[in-house]
Amino acid sequence: MEVFIIDDDELSLFLTENMLLLEDETLGIKGFLSGAEALEALSSDGIPDLIFLDLNMPVMDGWGFLDALTPLAPGLRKSCNIYILTSSLAPSDAARITKYPFVAGLIHKPIESDELRTIFSQHRKK
Repeated sequence: MEVFIIDDDELSLFLTENMLLLEDETLGIKGFLSGAEALEALSSDGIPDLIFLDLNMPVMDGWGFLDALTPLAPGLRKSCNIYILTSSLAPSDAARITKYPFVAGLIHKPIESDELRTIFSQHRKK
């Protein structure tokens, strides 16, 4: 399973990657410090199975990344699960996410093992 983690905070990126590998050491994980870097990788590497996306980043934030993916929305949800991984508890963020039907869910940082197990089992059922 291929996984992208998009987060400008290197510590969060490291922790998320290690939590994922604790649950499944066979994952192919690529980390990106901005949405722009991840978009470039999507064009060259293709769409991964899972994306964990931070919302608040400089250059291109999570919202800009989601906007850039909107034209791919019809096929995206079938092949890729996108999870917003954020420390924000703002209700406005949760409400805004509903505008992106290809987003599978919202997870508050730090991600927990039981959440990952649920995500992996849902994705494998696809």
